[in-house]
Amino acid sequence: MKKFIAVAAIMMALGALCAIPAAKAAESAQRGFQGESRTLTGHVLNGQSEPLQKAIVYLKNTKTLAIKTYISEADGSYRFPGLAANVDYEVYAEREGARSDTKTLSGFDSRKQANITLKIHGK
Repeated sequence: MKKFIAVAAIMMALGALCAIPAAKAAESAQRGFQGESRTLTGHVLNGQSEPLQKAIVYLKNTKTLAIKTYISEADGSYRFPGLAANVDYEVYAEREGARSDTKTLSGFDSRKQANITLKIHGK
């Protein structure tokens, strides 16, 4: 009986030791996956590749369908920080009725900072 209790105790201890690293690895992976964020930056340009100020840049989260906007700076730049790493985003710009093509930032793109240039051609 003593041998049975000793073996059971050893088995339980080994099971606990194996479970701890697995739980910590899963927790770390989940925390890293959710905690990582990325930034999208870029410029809005006209047909002659000149920067466009005051263009409205639209960023759509394809998972939640939430849309963020940014009004481009004097140098045509825009910036969207704090984006989820595992989500696809669509981005495009509009100014005075003209619109750029829609570009996609993929969830598979592992860059911490992505850069997308948007070109708006005249009406």
